[in-house]
Amino acid sequence: MRPETSRAVLVVNGASRRGAAAAATAERLMRAQGWRELEVHRLEGGADLPATLGAAVATAPDLLVVGGGDGSLSCGAGAVAGTEVVLGVLPLGTANDFARTLQVPGDVPGAVATLTAGHVVDIDLGRVGLNPYLNVASIGLSVGVTEKLSPRLKKRLGPLAYPVATLAAYRAHQPFTARLEFPDGDHPTLELEDLLQVAVGNGRHYGGGNAVSPTASLDDHLLDVYAIVRGRLRDHVSIARLLKDGSFVDHEKVHHVATRRVRVVTEPDLGVNLDGEIAARTPADFTVERNAVHVVVPVHSAAAVLDGPGPSAASA
Repeated sequence: MRPETSRAVLVVNGASRRGAAAAATAERLMRAQGWRELEVHRLEGGADLPATLGAAVATAPDLLVVGGGDGSLSCGAGAVAGTEVVLGVLPLGTANDFARTLQVPGDVPGAVATLTAGHVVDIDLGRVGLNPYLNVASIGLSVGVTEKLSPRLKKRLGPLAYPVATLAAYRAHQPFTARLEFPDGDHPTLELEDLLQVAVGNGRHYGGGNAVSPTASLDDHLLDVYAIVRGRLRDHVSIARLLKDGSFVDHEKVHHVATRRVRVVTEPDLGVNLDGEIAARTPADFTVERNAVHVVVPVHSAAAVLDGPGPSAASA
């Protein structure tokens, strides 16, 4: 984008792992790179984020830069979805899986440089009901992990907080049953028992670098749905070894399908984790909005292309 002729808004969630420390640096770098018409919002926490982002988009800037973790960026994506406002990514969280998928640099100077030197693509947006998400929405173990991931633990351990929290959540996990219904009729209904986790992926990465599946993409207009049966400890160990490349979906204890929408009903009703935020409960409807979000990425990124919205799952 051309900063000398564009208007930008920078919104930083100060409660994210590096948000408070990086806000001033990001603003200074943007102004140094020529963003003359720049409006800045430094928030103390996430409570004011939806209203601030909504108000920013209402002014129709060319670029909305969101600084924070994956939850903050999902909120930003939901705010710009269906508009001409381009999302800029400033990864300041613990996992930064959305930035990893797009190959946006994890350091502040590199991420800010991408805003000027990168190019714009469009990507899919997942939703649970009306709630947006970019990476993965999940039920079961991941909700326990999110509950164990205290801000203190994330700030102290960084990405290492994930395996520590996962071990604690695994010890306390209670198995559940789930029914997966496919409104488009592309798959038969799945009745599953004794589950560890159900996940519905829109993007490629989650959990600090794990892959949803070997073929998962932010630009394939599909949701990757997987369910992991609790099984035995040795099953979990063998699955864990395959998380980084996503090949765990071929494990005998894993059910995996790709679809445009799915309804998940569980017994008991459970919370749904959307990119690190517990923001919904089952029963829940998961859909994908094709190419709903414009985002600026590095020139070398192959994560997505600019090819227009096309039909969405909701309208098809």
